[in-house]
Amino acid sequence: MNQASDQLFRYLFSNDNVRGELVQLQQSYAKVLDNQQYPQPVQRLLGELMAATSLLTATLKFEGDIAVQVQSDGPVKYAVINGTHKQELRGVARWDGDVPDEFSAMFNKGVLAITITPSEGERYQGLVELDKPSLAECLERYFEQSEQLLTRVILKADTQKPQAAGMLLQVLPGNDPKQESFNHLVHLTDTITADELFTLPAEQILHRLYHEQKVEVYPPQPVIFKCSCSKQRSATALASVDKQNLLDIVAEDGFVSLNCQYCHAEYRFDAIDIEAIHSGHYGESQQLS
Repeated sequence: MNQASDQLFRYLFSNDNVRGELVQLQQSYAKVLDNQQYPQPVQRLLGELMAATSLLTATLKFEGDIAVQVQSDGPVKYAVINGTHKQELRGVARWDGDVPDEFSAMFNKGVLAITITPSEGERYQGLVELDKPSLAECLERYFEQSEQLLTRVILKADTQKPQAAGMLLQVLPGNDPKQESFNHLVHLTDTITADELFTLPAEQILHRLYHEQKVEVYPPQPVIFKCSCSKQRSATALASVDKQNLLDIVAEDGFVSLNCQYCHAEYRFDAIDIEAIHSGHYGESQQLS
């Protein structure tokens, strides 16, 4: 991607009551892959999940978080990308043994879980089986089941660069779907190639696909890798662990260590920290120090 990487574009086909999104990822995708030595099929899966999460986050009309997770009894045990309304993404995957290239062969009894957590309000989770040939088709099934919205999803990932990209077309909620118009836009969108998605600026892609349509394109939003872990959050987790067990670890190792599974940051706590955590004064001791 020669253009500014890691951006999400939203656009609207006002005459057709259809919205669109285009995301291109490079640095944020590379950052996720840097955290572990993933097999190539898992790398590709994470790239597609990142693009999907960015696209889904952009459909939210409120502040909050979204998690897009696949889980199964197969070679890929789980892979998850967490995103926020600010387009901050992080992710991790776990696998066992050799992972096949074919999407459907990665999973056994696979499930796609999409969990939406608003800053205010109740959490919502939607589930759909991983019974389609691609993640994009499973996402389309999710929208069909959960929101009854005509949706087209395209997801691509190149593990060599690395770079990932995705596109989404969706009928606007609350509008009667214009099946013929939507099908025409889908036909145009499906002509895009992976190479074009990876190498062309977003504006050029949109012009190439939709130059005969009335399209309103909004300013792009940057997408970044950002982990929400912190020493304070780790301290909160330790508050639920028996204090004496923690002090025994400190006596043996000199400290208690917690590692973030997303970014591998390490947080260490000594005996004074443990006492402060379990007395409810850890934040105060940190400010004094």
